[in-house]
Amino acid sequence: MYLEIVSPEATLFSGEVDSVTVPGVNGEFEMLQDHAPIVSILKKGHVKVNSKDIQLKEDIKNKFTKSDRGVWLAINSGTIEMKDNKVIVLAD
Repeated sequence: MYLEIVSPEATLFSGEVDSVTVPGVNGEFEMLQDHAPIVSILKKGHVKVNSKDIQLKEDIKNKFTKSDRGVWLAINSGTIEMKDNKVIVLAD
């Protein structure tokens, strides 16, 4: 599935991923390939991006933290849309 993470300043990430976990207002949830369409509000927490090979731009690398399965990004709030195997995260 394809993921885009966009902030008011820039596009922080775009590329193919295995899964994405986000902090929804009713709890954390994960999206995988062929997930049902969804739109949700996000609360303060972490967007976790799981993929074997994540390439981050040098100028935004410091915004992400590496984990054993991928990377994660701290956010204050945001929205997410998943449709046709494309996830768009608008993060603040």
